Amino acid sequence: MKLLYGVQGTGNGHIARARAMAQALKKQPVQVDYLFSGRPAEQYFSMADFGDYQSRQGLTFLTEQGRVRPVKTVLNSHPIQLLRDIKQLDLSDYDAVINDFEPISAWAARRQKIPCIGISHQNAFRYQVPKVGMTQLDKLVMQYFAPVDYAIGLHWHHFQQPILPPIVHQLDSDSIATEPYVLVYLPFESLPQIRGLLQRIKNQRFVCYHPEQKEHEIADNLSLHPLSHQNFQRHLQRCEGVIANGGFELPSEALSLGKKLLLKPLQGQFEQQSNVETLRQLGLATAMTELNAQTIIQWLQTKSAGQVQYPKVAEALAQWILDGNWDTTDTLRQLLWQQSQFPKATRLPGNPPSHESFVEKV
Repeated sequence: MKLLYGVQGTGNGHIARARAMAQALKKQPVQVDYLFSGRPAEQYFSMADFGDYQSRQGLTFLTEQGRVRPVKTVLNSHPIQLLRDIKQLDLSDYDAVINDFEPISAWAARRQKIPCIGISHQNAFRYQVPKVGMTQLDKLVMQYFAPVDYAIGLHWHHFQQPILPPIVHQLDSDSIATEPYVLVYLPFESLPQIRGLLQRIKNQRFVCYHPEQKEHEIADNLSLHPLSHQNFQRHLQRCEGVIANGGFELPSEALSLGKKLLLKPLQGQFEQQSNVETLRQLGLATAMTELNAQTIIQWLQTKSAGQVQYPKVAEALAQWILDGNWDTTDTLRQLLWQQSQFPKATRLPGNPPSHESFVEKV
């Protein structure tokens, strides 16, 4: 079997999930090529797992000071180039496309009638999961931005819906000593604002990664780092807690390591607002609507809710893809949620999902 894996490159969470899937697929008798879109080619980093990958311009949402800017997003889009890339992407050598919210490979697959399997957190919003501020336009984006034939949604809890647990790197942190610092990753916020805020909390060490930081720098209680997958993972394993925006993959990894979370959603982005509210409802994270020193100081006094143990979802999905029975995830879904363990403090809604739900075939 030969697959093309299309990945939305705007967020590092999509790439982290694809990296875990790439490692799982390497254990299977399958050839996989990768296509990324959504950021300039020179801005990708730590991409060794994807071999000789392709990149395209694609589409991305522009942000400033922690907010999505819809007008600038439209003005900076390149629809003619997008259509050209869709038409020029030849899928005749592939048996199927795997897609993580990437529009070029998804629309090319639809145009050329190649089966397309969507594996993403965004697909969970097709179902009855917690949503905050989801508009009709958001619903259309979820359905048509990267259309797929089989939609596999990933979320922190099943919510009685046919979705799967998160794909996280299986990191062994039991033998690694925790160090007294907080890891900060707020890529949608202004770096000077982050610096000024954290340096006011003088009795706490912070390690901060940001796309605008070009080299390692130490400023008082703050250690600033350029983006690096390997270094970031090392700091994530050792930190006491994480301050982040409302993405999906980083909170998933932090929860699997038992790290406490303080999350600020990207304003105007319903997915991030929904994510933060979901973890708040589950009792697994603290939310803040704006960067605020007092909120951070109060959160520093709290303890972690505990470790969430998720199974090896990537390996199970890789096997499911090779098996070819894409119309249902019943057996897979039941097995993976039964293997998931939540700390006692978690406020879990509902009961285990039934056997009667199917993968949404669009």
